[in-house]
Amino acid sequence: MKFFALLLSSLIVVSLFPGIACSQTPSGKNVVSPEAFASYEPVARGKTFQVAVVMKIRPGFHVNAREVTADYLIPTDLRVEAPAGFKLGEIVYPKGTLQTFTFSKDKQLNVYTNSVIIRFPLTVLPNAPIGEQRLPLKLHYQACSSEICLPPVTLSLEATIHVTDKPDTSRSVHPELFSK
Repeated sequence: MKFFALLLSSLIVVSLFPGIACSQTPSGKNVVSPEAFASYEPVARGKTFQVAVVMKIRPGFHVNAREVTADYLIPTDLRVEAPAGFKLGEIVYPKGTLQTFTFSKDKQLNVYTNSVIIRFPLTVLPNAPIGEQRLPLKLHYQACSSEICLPPVTLSLEATIHVTDKPDTSRSVHPELFSK
């Protein structure tokens, strides 16, 4: 009977205070907060512009860079599904930084920390639909701390592009993300 009373009280504590039962290890989905930004608003038909995916990485964690330093590491990968009326250019990944961790004492790993920006050009074709267009993106990465690596995850996000047929209304936006 004491066993069941103990079990019941444990279940009550777990249901009232779920953080007590869970470890403090976050999900890989909660380590990176990505956002997508267009370099023009709106974007005129026939114009080439850029999209930036800003990855904000939680303090105390890193993700493997695109160029990994060992075959067993999972590189950061961005997939873009360009809708009809758009032409995708080459995705440009930033350089990582070489760092040594507790689990990699003998080898430096190429990683991203803090905030990094992945960019790619996109051309709005002359026949692109006018109005709001959604650009589906998938960001695949593996997040690690200095002690552990979390399972790899893929996050879905979108870039919203407003297409116009009036070139004189197209304006550069987010200059902090896009160099001239």
